[in-house]
Amino acid sequence: MINLHKKSACLLFILNLMTFSAWSQSNGNSVQTKATLFEGIIVAGYVDHGAYINCVGPAIKFSKKPFSVLLGLLPSLRIKKDQVAAAAPKNSILTPNLGAGITAIYKHLAIQVPMYYNTKTSTKDGKWNPGIGIGYKF
Repeated sequence: MINLHKKSACLLFILNLMTFSAWSQSNGNSVQTKATLFEGIIVAGYVDHGAYINCVGPAIKFSKKPFSVLLGLLPSLRIKKDQVAAAAPKNSILTPNLGAGITAIYKHLAIQVPMYYNTKTSTKDGKWNPGIGIGYKF
């Protein structure tokens, strides 16, 4: 069974694809596609009971002014406090992480749906966690 976070991430991805399809068919203008290494976007958001701050790294960019959508890697700093017993060892609150996801941009406003992987531990299976974020394009 798919949980609510995964459903909302899938819905946002499908809406973005439908939007690009409509853009490419309207006014005879085509969507420009190119690879980028760095886009100058900073995003803050929520994922897996914690926060993240990232910049958009290597990505494939689809654009038609004033809209853009990037699908790529997200070098991030995750902020999450472990919920374990007081005597148990804890991870650092700040950890570097690499995610992947989709970022939609309108002028300077960026909306992002990232996916981050949490590795398997002795008590939990490894799994991908979707998130949501908002940011600014410089």
